[in-house]
Amino acid sequence: MVGFGVVGQSFAKLLLSRSADLYSEHGIKPRIVACVDNKGSAVAPAGLDLQRLLEAKKTKSTVGAYDKGKKEFDPVQVIENVEAEVVLECSPTDLSTGEPGTTHIISAMRNGKHVISVNKGPLALAFPSLIELANYNGVMLRFSGTVGGGTPILEFAKRCLKGDRIASFRGILNGTTNYILSKMEEGMDYESALADSKQKGYAEANPSLDIDGFDAAAKLVIMANWVMGMKVTMKDVKRTGISGVRSANVKKAAEGGNAIKLIATCDSKRLDVAPTEVAKKDPICVNGTLNAVTFSSEHSGQQTIIGRGAGGMETASAILRDLIEIRDTIFER
Repeated sequence: MVGFGVVGQSFAKLLLSRSADLYSEHGIKPRIVACVDNKGSAVAPAGLDLQRLLEAKKTKSTVGAYDKGKKEFDPVQVIENVEAEVVLECSPTDLSTGEPGTTHIISAMRNGKHVISVNKGPLALAFPSLIELANYNGVMLRFSGTVGGGTPILEFAKRCLKGDRIASFRGILNGTTNYILSKMEEGMDYESALADSKQKGYAEANPSLDIDGFDAAAKLVIMANWVMGMKVTMKDVKRTGISGVRSANVKKAAEGGNAIKLIATCDSKRLDVAPTEVAKKDPICVNGTLNAVTFSSEHSGQQTIIGRGAGGMETASAILRDLIEIRDTIFER
């Protein structure tokens, strides 16, 4: 595991709480054999004691405190030298460079390791080439947690609509902006709603990733590639954030029975993220931090999936889904 922040720690807690039923229901006993954060590493070929790992992070702010003798923590060296089947990429997202996540993923795949990434950066900037590299090396790259947190948006499109052709999709892919716009609907102005979202922990101290539409654009790119088979990156998205939305715009939309939402749209011709008026009776018109996506397919019409888009434990559950899928696929082979 590379990165041991909120998601990584949530995943460790999930394994601790679910170890018995994971074995009884799925026949797996996942072991974390190495963990790296930005200050240190912990390696144990027989499997790390997850409670001790969590304690080291909590008390000393690094997994390096797990074992006093080990100071080497270059993630690439750990990825290359530790024997493991899967690498979990949980390092922070950088949508301008995709690093260090892209290097970690490439190193893992070149060394014959499957990858589960919750880091959107590498996939938003280099999705087609990463999938190509995975296929070339005969490994799997999975990334359920990059879109929708614990809500299985990608799986729904790929599996539940199997046999049909998805012509387009549109939806709310960012919970922070949806929370801000929902608060504006309740009467707050933009600045107060943004401050409230920071206080609640939904928006970062520098909220640009959310309010300027970068996060939604990154998720849109991942979905367009995976669901629609497109070969696109962030530069192919026309993007407008929500900072220009004013209370007057929200009131005017409400008078017409609509709400303003940051909508990500994909059809065969365009990728677009922009504040858009949506009818309040439209299924994707959800409030708070919820995400919602409507898929339009050739034969089964429109299908909408709604759920919580973020959160440590929600995203950890997506990692676990991917891990079970990788294990099942290996077993089938």
